[in-house]
Amino acid sequence: MRLGVLDVGSNTVHLLVVDAHPGARPLPAHSHKAELRLAQLLDDAGAIGPDGVDQLVATVREALQAAEDKGVEDLLPFATSAVREASNADEVLSRVRAETGVDLQVLTGEEEARLTFLAARRWFGWSAGKLLVLDIGGGSLEIAYGIDEEPDAAVSLPLGAGRLTASWLAQDPPDAADVKALRRHARAQIARTVGEFSRFGKPDHVVATSKTFKQLARLAGAARSAEGLYVQRDLKRRSLEEWVPQLAGMTAAERAELPGVSEGRAGQLLAGALVAEGAMDLFGVETLEICPWALREGVILRRLDHLPT
Repeated sequence: MRLGVLDVGSNTVHLLVVDAHPGARPLPAHSHKAELRLAQLLDDAGAIGPDGVDQLVATVREALQAAEDKGVEDLLPFATSAVREASNADEVLSRVRAETGVDLQVLTGEEEARLTFLAARRWFGWSAGKLLVLDIGGGSLEIAYGIDEEPDAAVSLPLGAGRLTASWLAQDPPDAADVKALRRHARAQIARTVGEFSRFGKPDHVVATSKTFKQLARLAGAARSAEGLYVQRDLKRRSLEEWVPQLAGMTAAERAELPGVSEGRAGQLLAGALVAEGAMDLFGVETLEICPWALREGVILRRLDHLPT
């Protein structure tokens, strides 16, 4: 069957269409995305403003039309941290439902972490052993660890690249004191969770998903996306530590000129790099591998697991 996943994230609204069969690898058929940056549209009261809700409704409507055009039989719509944490989340969800017919399912942070872990496990297989999975989104950082398809530990922290950029790095290029303060804040948040994971022992394989990690790996010399999904892409902590001060000294426009960095993500790359560096350091990770599959694939795989064979 042809499945569609509609992911209303903190940075983008992304429709992924796949041809899916139980027991088989989902094959991407179409991708439709729009950058809304909902995490940065929250007002002082933590609500998504009227313009933001209007944009969201219009974008969901466009994605719905694209899904229909591509012959999607089953649409799986969900929202993550930006909608989840908005003070007017119920109102936003009601408007989207009333005006588009789409009933967005709001995932908890732990559900995000667990579904992303499932995607990574299926990608790397059982031979990867104990997996530690890191995922930096626009609104949150997810961390999960385990040896099975369900992780033994899974947490979500409010350390998304978009959220932190809006809250901590107002200037462009950023003020050095603000960068230092954000670095301290991110590491304090991550450090609180390390003990929960360390009791399970050292992971056999550390992997990361998300656009932030992919762009950081590309900066550090990993293969371009054009070279295909199956090329191994690694990120070394040593390389990341060399790049962080360089990113901190650049404007967003200058970062957008770097290899693999999109204009839309350039502004929040430094915040993402600080979180990535902190997570790798505090968890004692020297090298991690980029996983092509992430939350959207996890949602698809979970749906396929419940289809009759």
